[in-house]
Formats: sequence, structure tokens, C-alpha cells
Amino acid sequence: MDVSTLNWLAIIVSALVFFGLGGLWYSPKVFGTIWMTETGITKETAKKANMPKIMGLTMLFSFVMSFNLAMFMNSPTIGAGQGAMYGFFTGFGWIAMAIFVTGQYEFRSTRYMLIHAGYNIVGLTLMGLILGAWK
Repeated sequence: MDVSTLNWLAIIVSALVFFGLGGLWYSPKVFGTIWMTETGITKETAKKANMPKIMGLTMLFSFVMSFNLAMFMNSPTIGAGQGAMYGFFTGFGWIAMAIFVTGQYEFRSTRYMLIHAGYNIVGLTLMGLILGAWK
């Protein structure tokens, strides 16, 4: 695949959208409180975390995911609709199923797995939409 035909600005923006969605998704007003209960993380535990490191790595990983999806979609014939579809299939078929497989062996709750899977499905659908629309 030819990386010279990639839209690097679209890759960066879609990674930022994915990252931003995570901030919203895991906020107390959406799924953050339930997620903390399901993981056993307390506010005291969270305060001890190295948030600059976590946020920096999360942004890096989001960029790698966006780049990877862009490589799979690196065709001028793929538009917004197909991009969203490919993003959805990536989020649902690969990531969500991997979360569910791993979650079974870690004895995670269904709510835990659905929170993470949902974030990735929505996030990758948006990523695919951006990458497909922005040629």
C-alpha cells in the first residue's frame, strides 16, 4: 500500500475525534461512573494515575488505529458511507469481539465489555466516516 496517497490531516483529525469521544464516553455523565464500578477503580485510585502518560499513550494508540484504518481504506473509490461501514465492521467484528473473548476469560461483566466495545464501535465508525469523506 502506498502511504503517499494517505490524507495525513484526516488521520490526525480522526484520531483526535476518537480520543475526544473517549473523554466523553468515559465521563461521569455518560459511562464513567458505571465503568469505574465495573473495574473497581475508585476516585482515590484514579488520582494516583500518571494521567499525562496515560493521555499521551492513548493519543498515540488512537493515531496508530487511525493510520491502520486509513491504510485499509486507501482507495479513491471509498467515500463516507463505505468508510463508516468499514469503521463499524472494524469496531464490531474485530475489536468488540476481541474484548468479548478476552472478557470471558477475565470474568468481566457484560456491562464492562459493552462499555468498551461500544466506545470502539462508535469511535471507529466515526474514524472511518472521516477518513472516507475527507479525500
